[in-house]
Amino acid sequence: MQRLRVSDNKRHLVLEDGSPFFWMGDTAWELFHKLNREEAETFLTNRADHGFNVIQAVALAEFDGVRTGNAYGHKPLLQDEHGCYDPTRIDDSGYWDHVDFIVQTAERLGLCMGFLPTWGDKYNVKWGKGPEIFTPENAGHYGRWLGQRYKDQPNIVWIVGGDRPLENQQHEAVVDAMAAGLREGDDGRHLITFHPPGGCSSAEFVHEADWLDFHMIQSGHGLEWANYKMVERDYALQPVRPTLDGEPRYEDHPINFKPENGFYTARDVRTALYWAVLAGGMGVTYGHHSIWAMTTEPGDYFIMNWREALDRPAAQQVKHLVNLLRYRPFLTGKPDQSLVLDNSDDEDHVQALAGDGYALLYSPRGKSLRVQLGKITGDRVQYTWYSPRDGRTVPGGEVANHGVLSVQPPSQGPGEDWVMVIDDVEKSYRAPGVTINA
Repeated sequence: MQRLRVSDNKRHLVLEDGSPFFWMGDTAWELFHKLNREEAETFLTNRADHGFNVIQAVALAEFDGVRTGNAYGHKPLLQDEHGCYDPTRIDDSGYWDHVDFIVQTAERLGLCMGFLPTWGDKYNVKWGKGPEIFTPENAGHYGRWLGQRYKDQPNIVWIVGGDRPLENQQHEAVVDAMAAGLREGDDGRHLITFHPPGGCSSAEFVHEADWLDFHMIQSGHGLEWANYKMVERDYALQPVRPTLDGEPRYEDHPINFKPENGFYTARDVRTALYWAVLAGGMGVTYGHHSIWAMTTEPGDYFIMNWREALDRPAAQQVKHLVNLLRYRPFLTGKPDQSLVLDNSDDEDHVQALAGDGYALLYSPRGKSLRVQLGKITGDRVQYTWYSPRDGRTVPGGEVANHGVLSVQPPSQGPGEDWVMVIDDVEKSYRAPGVTINA
């Protein structure tokens, strides 16, 4: 695998050779902590087959990942003379060999690891089990050790923070020291970002940090659904940095954390994914409620085990988002809401992106569209309808590239989402999916 870097236009990630890298992530926070090697390989193989290319996982995990062992009983850290777990004292009994195996297996499968050194409750126990073990001094030491260990591993992106706010100077100093340690340890070979708490962006905490390579949003699992607004805010910031929603609403997650509200469905997930990307995200991350936790004993809150969750509908549909962008020059794309006339800010909101000779308009429920033409190159354009549900393309038509075009997607209603793909005829771009008759 090639390492990643920020694109020249500061909006995307690319490989070392400059080719585009579209971040299609999955949250597997407890991967290192809870799965054995056979299970980890099963999970990673499934994710690669479904079209994911980034797996986000945590070394010092949320579920008491310091005091309880992994699938083999190994712990990541040793205790000091007072019985406290010490980030400067690494336990070499096998925990990190297991992490190595997972990272290397991911590389073999073409997967990048969004690697969190720790969950945030290890420096901030506002909520979570902790224990609170980090200081600015030992955070830097731990970061250097991790950076050195994985310096030669190409498929790493560091994600500091871990779902917690930075509420005081101590928290800020811990995160700054850990990031500096990572950069010193790996000689700056890997990108670094920050995983914020729900409803926030890294921009709210570390926008000015010199170690930050791109922003990460957690639009989260509450009642706020308009994640495109969060991406738009990051996109407008100076200095310019890439951004993505690294934790939108999860499939089968209780709405606003309450099972009595129901659970997010595949259509909810697809809407969050497409909104985020067409608002200017360099990619996006999917998640499933039972997979992030690697659930083995389901109940009312986690409603299935992680193996059952592997092939849930939205998990199988992320490949259609990847394929939509594969045959267009994604790096040229910019959000452009002037394409959409008579838009709304409700669940019918249409999000639009335009690039070199193409435009993409996402309609979550198949509402009729009034499209302002003349926004992309070409005397004539052709339009097709692309289904995020199954990857099929329904032909639309060819028109002169001026004026206003009023069109109706092939179907309407909840869950009947469509992307209108508009192409400059002279570009001869490939249709994004399997073409069928309407």
